[in-house]
Amino acid sequence: MNVGHLLTRAALRYPEHTAWLSDDKRVMFREAEARTNALANALLDLGLRHGDRVGMLLQNCPEGLETILAPMKAGLTAVPLNVRLHPSEHLYILNDSGCRALVYGAMFDSHLNQVRGSLKSTEVFIRVGDGATEDLSYEELVAGGSPRVPGGEVQREDVAWVFYTSGTTGQPKGAMLSHRSLLNMASNFLMDINPAKPDDVLLHAAPITHGSGMCLFHHVARGATNAFPWVQHFDPPGIFAAIERYRVTTMFLAPTMINLLVASPERTKYDLSSLHTIIYGGAPMYTPHILEAIRAFGNIFVQIFAQGESPMTVTTLPKEEHIVGDDQDRLRRLGSAGREVTGVRVSIFDDQDRELPAGEVGEIVVRGDLVMQGYWNKREATAETLRGGWLHTGDVGYLDADGYLFITDRKKDMIITGGANVYPREVEEVIAKHPAVAEVAVIGVPDELWGESIKALVVLRPSAKATAEEMINYCRDHLASYKKPKSVEFLPAIPKNAYGKVLKRELREPYWVGRERRV
Repeated sequence: MNVGHLLTRAALRYPEHTAWLSDDKRVMFREAEARTNALANALLDLGLRHGDRVGMLLQNCPEGLETILAPMKAGLTAVPLNVRLHPSEHLYILNDSGCRALVYGAMFDSHLNQVRGSLKSTEVFIRVGDGATEDLSYEELVAGGSPRVPGGEVQREDVAWVFYTSGTTGQPKGAMLSHRSLLNMASNFLMDINPAKPDDVLLHAAPITHGSGMCLFHHVARGATNAFPWVQHFDPPGIFAAIERYRVTTMFLAPTMINLLVASPERTKYDLSSLHTIIYGGAPMYTPHILEAIRAFGNIFVQIFAQGESPMTVTTLPKEEHIVGDDQDRLRRLGSAGREVTGVRVSIFDDQDRELPAGEVGEIVVRGDLVMQGYWNKREATAETLRGGWLHTGDVGYLDADGYLFITDRKKDMIITGGANVYPREVEEVIAKHPAVAEVAVIGVPDELWGESIKALVVLRPSAKATAEEMINYCRDHLASYKKPKSVEFLPAIPKNAYGKVLKRELREPYWVGRERRV
């Protein structure tokens, strides 16, 4: 069975239920199935073959869900691109994955034109939106494609989605997620996390290229509605208005988004009574913040912990465990990431990959059908990350005697800011190119809104001058905006060990002192 069959199955069972919903569009399941099949068959008619990759550069929209599902139905592989990335980063991903086709939105016309001439394998360009161009029209392709389920066998081990994560070497890595992995994820959601029902409405307030899009599959399986707010950026009043208008029941949000909703004075002006579930993850949520969110919205929160390499459903802390009262054990566990879901094993290993007993701190490792096949075209990184049959997450923590996972630190240098992953190396490589810079180290420091913010520690060349604002603007010109430093500090030297390695932990320590969690 392939992931796309979830839509086929739903169209048979719930043909007149609303599948996609936005300000200007309502698509029933029978129509969503026909449109997605038409796109899948059109891609095959254009010459794409089993296993070929299809890139997607779209803001949140119904066409984005069709573009995720259509390649999977056709035995192709979806490669959704984070719209917040810099054009050069999109270029790298498209070339690295060898995408033969790209579905993109009209708002990215000039963005794409900056890199089009450097694309190595992309030969089919499909444009969503009005206006005449030389590229293929999305709606014309859908109108001309066969609405029948595409022929050909799709295997559970075929790669359905290549999910690009930030890379320790400064370049992102593509986690290969099979149909088996995504179906296992959907099952885990339905069993342990969010047993969706046909009358549910999932609002995609977070990007469908990441966590919110991963919630698509189990909602489709249950005939539930996938809805979109009519604001493209995260805007609390717009989100509240969409919840009221669509009678939204469910959302996936990063902790920063929840904090913004809680802080918004507009919250009490809307009827939010339909909302019964907010799934949160992607970054730590501190206990005081989740308690404040529960006071604001009620006991509607479900926490998940996972990575792009093991999508979405490794551990969960369900709604009933967000009720703490005066119970100190329950309050302590509210600071955990919950317990492993049904189809997943979670353990803690030492530096020699030996399993540690409850209470001892080590690297968090994961195994199960959920885990990726490996990294696209990166054998060494795959072998290192999946050694011994376990996914080595790079996160540090411990399991208590009852199996609750507590994340205490990060073995790798990755920064999670507002739910987005940023590896310091990619920021450092940009700053190091500035003519005034002799050395640079980038770290994550505590931030009440974003969880962590990016801080650059810079040593200038002799007699050179530069300002913090100059460094931040330089990064803005060469990186996605969310990856630029929020602050810059100039130092006379950067501490290193005897082998010349920068002592990142020593640099971070003053900012995290006194905090139990260092992430």
